[in-house]
Amino acid sequence: MSIRSAALAAVTVCLLATVAGAQAASLYTGPGPRPGPDILYAPAFDAPQLQNTGIWRAAPILISGASAYRDGEFLYQDYLYDDHGALGVPDPTDPRTGIPGNPLAGNLFSRPAGSYTYPRDPIYANNAADLVEFRVRALTDATAFRVTLNTLLDSTRSAFTIALGTPGSAAAEAPFGANTRARADWFLTVHGNTAVLSNARTGAVSAVAPVVSVDPVRRQIEVRVPRSVWNPGTGVARFAIGVGLWDVASDRYLLPLTAASQTRPGGRGRLLTPSAFFNAGFRYDELLPDVNAIAQTLVLPAWWRDRRQATTLAGGDFGNFYATVDFAKLAGNVNDDMANQPGGTPTVGALNRIMASRFETAQGANYSVVCGGNEGCLGELRGRLQPYAIYVPSKPEPVGGYGLTLLLHSLAGNYNQYSGSRNQSQLGERGRGHIVITPTGRGPDGWYVEYAGADTFEVWADAARHYNLSPDHVAITGYSMGGYGTFRNATRHPDLFAVAQTAVGPPGVGFWVPPFEPTGGEASNTFHQLAGLRHIPIQMWIMLTDQLVPFPGPQRQANELARLGYRYEYRSHTPGEHLTLAINDSWADAATFLGDAVVDRNPARISYVVNPKMDFANVGMVADHAYWLSGLRLRNGTADAPRASIDAFSHAFGAEREPIPSGIQRGVGLLTDGFLPVIAYTRQLQTWARGAATPIENRLSLTVRNLAAITVTPSRARLGCDAVLDVDTDGPVTVTLDGCQRSVRYGG
Repeated sequence: MSIRSAALAAVTVCLLATVAGAQAASLYTGPGPRPGPDILYAPAFDAPQLQNTGIWRAAPILISGASAYRDGEFLYQDYLYDDHGALGVPDPTDPRTGIPGNPLAGNLFSRPAGSYTYPRDPIYANNAADLVEFRVRALTDATAFRVTLNTLLDSTRSAFTIALGTPGSAAAEAPFGANTRARADWFLTVHGNTAVLSNARTGAVSAVAPVVSVDPVRRQIEVRVPRSVWNPGTGVARFAIGVGLWDVASDRYLLPLTAASQTRPGGRGRLLTPSAFFNAGFRYDELLPDVNAIAQTLVLPAWWRDRRQATTLAGGDFGNFYATVDFAKLAGNVNDDMANQPGGTPTVGALNRIMASRFETAQGANYSVVCGGNEGCLGELRGRLQPYAIYVPSKPEPVGGYGLTLLLHSLAGNYNQYSGSRNQSQLGERGRGHIVITPTGRGPDGWYVEYAGADTFEVWADAARHYNLSPDHVAITGYSMGGYGTFRNATRHPDLFAVAQTAVGPPGVGFWVPPFEPTGGEASNTFHQLAGLRHIPIQMWIMLTDQLVPFPGPQRQANELARLGYRYEYRSHTPGEHLTLAINDSWADAATFLGDAVVDRNPARISYVVNPKMDFANVGMVADHAYWLSGLRLRNGTADAPRASIDAFSHAFGAEREPIPSGIQRGVGLLTDGFLPVIAYTRQLQTWARGAATPIENRLSLTVRNLAAITVTPSRARLGCDAVLDVDTDGPVTVTLDGCQRSVRYGG
């Protein structure tokens, strides 16, 4: 067995377990082969950061910017990878600042609002002050706090200060050079195994020290403040929290310079007394990105939900970043998520969720890496916990569950690209109501390859565990790189999707101007896999004068779909450039096209192309099956971009042999309901008419190219084990009828 085969076998054994914790009907549960990659069906991963030990019992919220009372605890869930500090001047050494002449380099649509950068020492992992969760619990003799960080390689390098007070407490300066004010009676400062409780008015340090325990595996720090020093009783307490870096040598907070060094953070810029805090908690009113205010979005972005954090900390104050906690509720074990209330846990609209991934290639983030090929990439965001955007429609949950739409982000973007846009909401509120999810893809340029690709399906599985979804109402769409992800996933896993839509999406990784290869390599080119879209109608929007996705590539996609006789609509818009459709933010036509389409699970005819160069067995991402075909193995995979194809037709359905293509139809139209006055388009499309009925036969016809093995599931193809097999092959191939103890070799 080859190393790759052994890896695939190991991952398959691990992932073929039943979908533990998922809603019973939210993912496909019918007879095999299951649609999609194995990672989609992996059981939930028990991330250490989300585990409870000792006195802690409450389940995490997993919705960012939210609080709740649960099981005698008060919880706050922060945003992930939002640890960017105050708004100063960007660090000139920050790789996210961009490359002159390349408008999409440097995370253009995923830049932070704050300007802080970490020291270059890898112990900080670009993430050492990222707050994940805050908890408080009332004990008989103490008040217990638990703070969870996203990255904790050395607890002596990270620090946090909690402001303890009441709603009437006066403002005071936090100690140890934090350069930040908060209303407080006491300041609790923790670094490593040390905790200091300072009087906010006098600065005096309590003689009775709080007790600290650090769990480096769970990245959790617990602190107990004796009631003999601070006793909230059953009253209402007010808390604020900031997380920063600790200067071990000077025993105070580490403040940023203009540019980061090996030992000092950067991004101070014009700030004379910069706040020490990279991350502040209790941010209940963080702004969503506004794709229509493009200038503001580029100058003061909100992609990481850190805009108000950046501007508030720049003023040297926590402002309204605080929580009021009712200790009577804690004493009474009251459960209250305060759903859809200020400071509570939202249930509808645009949300940011936290997902526990099976994969952690390293703690923290690496912003110096560049992806952009088909060979795989770890991505920028390496950690176990990954954020994603989700839109929950305001419509009541329909019978059978909400539909699901994968809305994939573009190059240089992140998971919040569509949060607050009509792209997200118009798709979510259409028809029966559809949950819309946007994974982060491990960073801005993963092209949905390897870990970035696995993230898409892990996010899908996570949404299925928390919401009732209809696996029969699934659509996929995306902008630019997200459009490529749509082509890639829909052609590789066609039995997962009912319908697809792309906006300025390239057919291959990078640029593609036929007859040349895409810049990401021919193995990344989905043009060769379009046969797999036989049962997925697709709408493609392009911009005629697109500077980043030249129209000849998408035009060739449309022409090939026409040649195949498939259902498609191809719109060519003008005037404008690559970002015009995003800025216009009009998606009603796309929502109408996607509608409430239903996945065709067991079609009479299957066309499919196998491209093993897009497989990554190490993350459970292998595409070797579709509908009632599986075990598709290449005969010759030695080429730079090897492929194999199969066209299978079961005569046992009988109702209609083949739909009748309409031929190319042409027309014109106008987009007039967006933020731009008008955008004109021409379109070409093709539809299907019902085919003629044919007699039912126990017969299977196969046309095979470069396949060595094929498995057919007769029950799903409506065939008997004694079905007649008509096989047209260009070389030796073994056809196995699953469950029939029948394998037949053809072609030599």
